[in-house]
Amino acid sequence: MADDEILALDEETKSDEYSELVGLVKGKFSESEEARLFDENRWLRSYRNYRGIYGSDMAFTEKEKSRVFVKVTKTKVMAAYGQLIEVLFSSGKFPIGVEPTPVPEGISEYAHIAKQAQQQEQEEDTFESPYGFPGDGMEREKGQVINDVLGGLKEEYGKAGFVDGKAKDSRAEPQISPAQMAAANMEKLIHDQLEEANAVSTLKHSLFEMCLLGTGIIKGPFSYDKTLHKWEKNPETNENEYNSTTKLVPKIEAVSCWNIYPDPQAVNIEESDYIIQRHVYTRSQLRDLINRPFFRADAIRECLKGGYNYEPRGYESSLIDRENTTNELDRNRYEILEYWGYMDKELARQAGLEVDEDDDDLDEVSINCWICGDEIIRLVLNPFTPTRIPYLVCPYEINPYQFFGVGIPENMDDAQTIMNGHARMAIDNLALAGNLVFDVDETMLVPGQEMSVYPGKIFRRQSGMTGQAIHGLKFPNTAPENMMMFDRFRQLADESTGIPSYSHGQTGVQSTTRTAAGMSMLMGAAALNIKTVIKNIDDFLLKILGEAFFQWNMQFNQDTPEIRGDLNVKARGTSSLMQKEVRSQRLMTFLQAASNQNLAPFVKWHSVLREIAKTLDIEPEKLINDPERAAIFAKIMGMANGSKTNQGDSGQPNVAASGGVPAGANPSDLTGVGGGNIGVGGVPTPREDQFSTPTEES
Repeated sequence: MADDEILALDEETKSDEYSELVGLVKGKFSESEEARLFDENRWLRSYRNYRGIYGSDMAFTEKEKSRVFVKVTKTKVMAAYGQLIEVLFSSGKFPIGVEPTPVPEGISEYAHIAKQAQQQEQEEDTFESPYGFPGDGMEREKGQVINDVLGGLKEEYGKAGFVDGKAKDSRAEPQISPAQMAAANMEKLIHDQLEEANAVSTLKHSLFEMCLLGTGIIKGPFSYDKTLHKWEKNPETNENEYNSTTKLVPKIEAVSCWNIYPDPQAVNIEESDYIIQRHVYTRSQLRDLINRPFFRADAIRECLKGGYNYEPRGYESSLIDRENTTNELDRNRYEILEYWGYMDKELARQAGLEVDEDDDDLDEVSINCWICGDEIIRLVLNPFTPTRIPYLVCPYEINPYQFFGVGIPENMDDAQTIMNGHARMAIDNLALAGNLVFDVDETMLVPGQEMSVYPGKIFRRQSGMTGQAIHGLKFPNTAPENMMMFDRFRQLADESTGIPSYSHGQTGVQSTTRTAAGMSMLMGAAALNIKTVIKNIDDFLLKILGEAFFQWNMQFNQDTPEIRGDLNVKARGTSSLMQKEVRSQRLMTFLQAASNQNLAPFVKWHSVLREIAKTLDIEPEKLINDPERAAIFAKIMGMANGSKTNQGDSGQPNVAASGGVPAGANPSDLTGVGGGNIGVGGVPTPREDQFSTPTEES
């Protein structure tokens, strides 16, 4: 058999093997797409209410002239979105923190250098072993190593001879907290990676969809090779030369709800057997996939030869405002399905994956598969350790029996519909009540007259006819009643969304908002609803995202050992929820109460100043010294003040030396009755009051 025939047979066999996996993925996609129709209808209605667009299901009669749409939904969505952004990012740091566990394992909570070890090192000058020496009282059990104390900090502090536990004498025995230091290093590294990945913008996109559609989705983190641009001067030519290097970094991206097709039987990401993401790529985007790892160049070229395969969905016409037109969407796109889920090992072997032969074929493996048309353009085992589906799904309001959450427009859908109806009726009524309707008896007028009305118009009447020929009719104005109903349902919209109008700038002074205390109480009550949303963001998004970055660094970041330890990731969204004005007020109250000389020694003044600076949107690191540096500056300032102050023997200010007058003296006071002056004051002249000699008139 010729080589060409063998190659053709291999290609045919490969296509047959892949067809079963392609059919499996497409079948799951169709199942999920059909189950998601109800959610798509909810999202479309929410989107139309946000945009102020009437859908094709809204029919107007010929008598209805007004088409007004009051965009109260947009106001509520933007208010909620603004509150979330203010709470999460007002501090200037990403709301993710890392702390050591209460009882760290593999690293010590505290470590110190024993005094005996220091003396031995000074005497012999040979103490380099972190394990101490025989008889120093710090013998370790068999198998115990220095990593049990310092963890990933061994390279930095290993030769110093730190031992486990707190120091008995902190002045003589230096002490560190390895677990806390490892947590601080990890938190700093994660924040740096989030900033490089532009995570704030990504999270903002997800938060907006969460407010609008009820669910925000983040994907990742994935490993990307970032190009670092460097310019270095060549010592030989004395010219700047461009040298670029690559660095492996984590990256996240926001995914729209419209492109996610989850397992229909699951109500959250943990219960999902699979998730499929739908991509719509241009020809150049599909071709660029060839340069990415583990993508099959031959399969991508076959897709490019086969032409476009994109099929627009029904909801896409509504999203781009083409639902009322006859023009179809452009089809010059490629549709790609990205599958994350489980499959049988036998099917994985047929598709070309290398799996363990010893295990049962009925066992499952987690895979990532990309399909374009009938071609598999990428097929790999799940690269994450521990295994997980790399999607973070956060609901605005939890729907306990569905995968996707509930957003603000859905909560106020009925109120928005009724407000629109009463607004239209009020406008139509005003158009009728604001004009006169004429009743004309043509039999009383001369035939052939023009019926237009204008100032100075003269109508000619028939002779001998009695009565009024033209009557002006005015219809009653029902707009106030309609607007009363509009206002009532706007209040219901406030209650259904938990976002009162005064929290986003409603004008007018109400009874409880006349004072600062009353407004503070109302704003505190209004924050209860947003606190629930922030808690959802903490539990479903921030904490899981922080843990994902932690696991990524544990798996791929081998060059930074000082981040390794027994650590916990903490989401700090809820801690930023308290109104900054209220928090600042409480801190100032605490500051006054703690000024008592009996309570002052128990207060960490440095921490209080830092918290006050944070509430004022001031970076504490730029303005507040640490306690050690503050002590140095206090000593310098005290010395400067002592040299400038001229004190007498009694400790009182030397008035003669200063050339001034005592406090309270008034040089212009001539009465001689106080003010610290010595003198007789102003003397009365004749004919003035209190002059001693009587006048002639008296």
